[in-house]
Amino acid sequence: MTWLITGGAGYIGAHVARAMTGAGERVVALDDLSAGVPARLPAEVPLVRGSALDGELLRKVLAEHAVTGVVHLAARKQVAESVAQPTRYYRENVGGLATLLDAVADAGIGRFLFSSSAAVYGNPDVGLITEDTPCAPVNPYGETKLAGEWLVRAAGQAHGIATVCLRYFNVAGAAAPELADTGVFNIVPMVFDRLTRDEAPRIFGDDYPTPDGTCVRDYIHVADLAEAHLAAAGRLSAPGAAGDLTLNIGRGEGVSVREMVDVIGEVTGDRRPPVVEARRPGDAPVSVAAAERAARELGWTARRGVGEMVESAWSGWRLRHGG
Repeated sequence: MTWLITGGAGYIGAHVARAMTGAGERVVALDDLSAGVPARLPAEVPLVRGSALDGELLRKVLAEHAVTGVVHLAARKQVAESVAQPTRYYRENVGGLATLLDAVADAGIGRFLFSSSAAVYGNPDVGLITEDTPCAPVNPYGETKLAGEWLVRAAGQAHGIATVCLRYFNVAGAAAPELADTGVFNIVPMVFDRLTRDEAPRIFGDDYPTPDGTCVRDYIHVADLAEAHLAAAGRLSAPGAAGDLTLNIGRGEGVSVREMVDVIGEVTGDRRPPVVEARRPGDAPVSVAAAERAARELGWTARRGVGEMVESAWSGWRLRHGG
């Protein structure tokens, strides 16, 4: 097997590349480097700079590297940006996926793993979100991920491609400091950024119908997420692999925003109280995965806790920012 990982030099992509090469898989990465960092990749992984929108390049890469399976991670992924630039998100996330699937079908590749998101669910009023919870995304980013799932399944059925769609919940942490997230878009790096600038953490809304009034989320360590990809790739590589599979990837355990801020304070030693600001539009009170299906189908469960996520992310933050 040789796997193409699109977005392979990104935060999640590099973790997946390391997990797969560590398990003896051959990997080639494609990344336009808009957010990717080449130094994140293992030395043995070739990096091709380019976009999933470039069909000619894709066909060349698939042929030259004798690719037999694809892990598609490359995508725009910021909710606020998707609201401001919806056509860009549809063009890159859905158009790029369509271009890639055409190249995969033309090359006769029979295995495809798609990076989806819990954003496909929108804001369901349920305690645990199962894979059967109705999907009702509330922003263009989530819409592109749901449309992507539809497209992956349809192309799989049309061309005999075995497919897996993984719906990530909230990803945090790092397997090594140099692999840490360089963006400041999620709660952990956002709080680190505030503390580094000698400002108090912010909580957006404390009047939700939750135990402490703040939103509750399911956080998963990126190393666990990478291992889920490795397990899914193994499922796709099994003799007779066929059909499609859609799975939540989370821990099945809720952590409130205030609880996460408290953990960050313990790890960093900066325990200043957060300031509470107005709710952000579209934030669901609770978003927690039901993770049993992934355990049953892949033999995979998340192993790392919130403390380990924050400690590893803090090591990566200090590597880049000092302290």
